[in-house]
Amino acid sequence: MTPAPTTSLFLQALGLVGATLLAVFAAATLVIFNLPAPAPEIYKVSDVVQALRTGKTVATSEGRALEVRMLDQPPTGVGFGRRHIDFRAGLAQVLKIDPNNIVVVQNQPPVIAIGGPPRAPRRPAPPPTAAPDRAEMFGAFEAAVRQPDGRWLTVSPHRALIEPWQERVLIVIASAAIAVTPIAWWFARRLAAPISAFARAAERLGRDPEAPPLDIRGSTEVGAAVAAFNVMQQRLKRYVTYRTTMIGAIAHDLRTPLTRLRFRIEAAPEDLRAKLASDIDEMEAMVSATLAFVQDTTRPTNRTKLELSSLVETVMDEAAETGADASVEWVERTVVDGDPIALKRLVTNLVDNALKFGSRAKGRVYGEAGMAII
Repeated sequence: MTPAPTTSLFLQALGLVGATLLAVFAAATLVIFNLPAPAPEIYKVSDVVQALRTGKTVATSEGRALEVRMLDQPPTGVGFGRRHIDFRAGLAQVLKIDPNNIVVVQNQPPVIAIGGPPRAPRRPAPPPTAAPDRAEMFGAFEAAVRQPDGRWLTVSPHRALIEPWQERVLIVIASAAIAVTPIAWWFARRLAAPISAFARAAERLGRDPEAPPLDIRGSTEVGAAVAAFNVMQQRLKRYVTYRTTMIGAIAHDLRTPLTRLRFRIEAAPEDLRAKLASDIDEMEAMVSATLAFVQDTTRPTNRTKLELSSLVETVMDEAAETGADASVEWVERTVVDGDPIALKRLVTNLVDNALKFGSRAKGRVYGEAGMAII
């Protein structure tokens, strides 16, 4: 009997996915909150001046890259804080140009009021004024200087595809996922084990209908499938037993008329008597083989060495004696290891089908690549 199932496969899979996601989130949160905050990106006036004078990408004293571009229009963004004013003044002082020809903006999205129209960002409180040539900028900004031709030479920090802090977060998430993978694998294996056992049992049923009923523990779905499988196996077992018993009874009953035929052919002519006796012997051999199969289906068949071409020629000759268009075109001496009665029945069925649907039968026997081909 199948034990009472516990939980459905759907709920188990849902729980596995939920527990895995929760474990990854918890691990990532724990690591992120215990890591030090990323260092701010500080850019000095001297770094920007160096990039403007060289006109190409340069590395700052902090090891960060500054990109230089030529634009037709000045950059737009937030640029009204004290830090922007001091930075612009520092650039103007070092470059010895009019501050009105310099634009310094911070690239940050505007603040959106929830439930209302967009509003201007709040002006930050101005920090204490520093020396202009020692002013600094943080994060993403753009500093542009108007050129004599009206275009703007613009300097901005190089934006990598993945920022260092983003890379750190990805590493944390990947590490958390790797950490919970063995647990998820163990749970998934537990879920799949009953299904694998069920598949093996189904394959075994094709080879052995007498196999014992399944006893697989698992989800409600697996339990229902196992119960249905056991019922199906019992029905197949009864069906095979019934058919086997019926065939055995028929084969047993055939022996009586065959015995009568054997006595009656005694009055037949001598040349016909031998052929009739051969046919009766063959039929009795078939009956005996059928009874033996019914009595013990697990016993291996009677395989002996036989010459396949002679068997095919015999079947063809017997068919030709009935007036059918049956002949052997070409044969090679081919010795095989098989059941003579079963092989003769096989060839006879092939010849009968050829005569029935093709009006004639022509046979060839030869060996090729270690196989005997008819």
